[in-house]
Amino acid sequence: MASYLMALDAGTGSVRAVLFDTAGNQIGVSQHEWEHLEDPRYPGSMDFDWNNNWALTVQCIKNVIRDTHISPSDIAAISTTCMREGIVLYDSGFREIWACANVDARSNDEVSELLSQSDTLEKEIYSVSGQTFALDAVPRILWVKNKMPELYEKTAYVSMFNDWLIYKLTGILACEPSNGCTTGIFNLATRTWDTDIARKCRIRDDIYPPVQESGTVVGHVSPGAASQTGLSECSVVVAGGGDAQLGCIGVGVVAPKQAAVFGGSFWQFEYNTDTVKTDPDCRVRVNCHAVPGIWQYEALAFYPGLVMRWYRDAFCQLEKQKAEETGKDPYYYMNIEAEKVPAGSNGMLCAFSDIMNYINWKHAAPTFTNFALDAEKFNRYTFYRAIMENSAMVTRGNMELVASVTGELPEEIIFASGASKSPLWCQILSDVLGIPVHVPKVREATALGAAILAGTGAGIYKDIRRTAEELCHIESTYYPDNSNHDTYDKLYKTWKEVYRAQLELADRKLTKNMWIAPGL
Repeated sequence: MASYLMALDAGTGSVRAVLFDTAGNQIGVSQHEWEHLEDPRYPGSMDFDWNNNWALTVQCIKNVIRDTHISPSDIAAISTTCMREGIVLYDSGFREIWACANVDARSNDEVSELLSQSDTLEKEIYSVSGQTFALDAVPRILWVKNKMPELYEKTAYVSMFNDWLIYKLTGILACEPSNGCTTGIFNLATRTWDTDIARKCRIRDDIYPPVQESGTVVGHVSPGAASQTGLSECSVVVAGGGDAQLGCIGVGVVAPKQAAVFGGSFWQFEYNTDTVKTDPDCRVRVNCHAVPGIWQYEALAFYPGLVMRWYRDAFCQLEKQKAEETGKDPYYYMNIEAEKVPAGSNGMLCAFSDIMNYINWKHAAPTFTNFALDAEKFNRYTFYRAIMENSAMVTRGNMELVASVTGELPEEIIFASGASKSPLWCQILSDVLGIPVHVPKVREATALGAAILAGTGAGIYKDIRRTAEELCHIESTYYPDNSNHDTYDKLYKTWKEVYRAQLELADRKLTKNMWIAPGL
């Protein structure tokens, strides 16, 4: 009996093939980094090279089969996950003709065009789809219409990257709700395409493939894909989903009122609900979960992981050198010193990402403030700890934002991805939020989520929810320190006021926004 499950994960910075056994244990992984280059003709563009990126995917599949010494016929099922928002356009022969990655920002003119149509258009679309023009596919498809009309005329289908991977494996093109909904051309309630939205936005209403729920069998590995990859034609290929939603499955956040924070390059706060309700003020994103019958409120914090990497590379050369000598992570040495800095970083604050405001999404210029010329109290470890505290405060703001819509604050959260490897960051998050923070044992949560969907489609698992709960194990739990929570409570109120002032400076063009949505 086939006893392995494969996940293909097309992330922002790399593609991976990850192999699991049916008990959820990772057996092997192969990864290739990839880049999404800007077309010099179009500032802000982020092209997706489908030929090269499929070749890298094939190599990952071959490598993981080779390295684990398994028979391809023992892989029962495969599923896929990816960065969200990236899209692929195809012609009538299912050949790729245009693709862009997730934070492609070339469509400023098109956002302005859409906003000029009507003062209420974006809000009307958000009320149905849970999306705004900040990240969705509407302005990008409109950009192709305006800037590459010959390609637009040839366009017969659109899909997300996880669907593209399944198409490459099976020859069958289909979409699923968890990532398809991020196009903004979806109806949350019906979990399928809404062509009325396309017509309102003056883009094609006939390019949307069939929708199948995550965990549904799409097909088998085709003879051509089997020849390319070394996979077996006996393996079934199962509809996957967006990275955040599959990450939630991988850490057991599958039922209403459960919450998770994923601490990567972006920090994603996810809160589950079994009812469809958008925010009257359009501040928070609403997505379909990859679990049928569940939706998610999502609030994003921009760049905490990238900010930390920048700080490490810019100011912590000594720690990097020590890490090279000892084989430890540079953050290990930075954390040791940052633990000695008192909660609240001696009153110092920094501003990077703001609390999410989806309809008017922008961030102040990166800022450190309220520090004294005292090298003992304000050294590079104080600044480092302040970055950690800032990420936690943005998360608190996003959690309160979602609660303003749902009327419910979570009593505990799951914390996963890269930042959760830092015990100090975990403790700071618990202290700022004032609730227990659970860190799951699994490190490849998104890939495990895809494996669970693969196993469900293959009939190995009966139920996505129950399987996720059984396979997810908590490694450690952090409880809030009351004294630290009181300190952060006061600092949080100050931080919100300081951030408001910093944002005003950017609005006045005295400073440059760290990020601002197209068209604003």
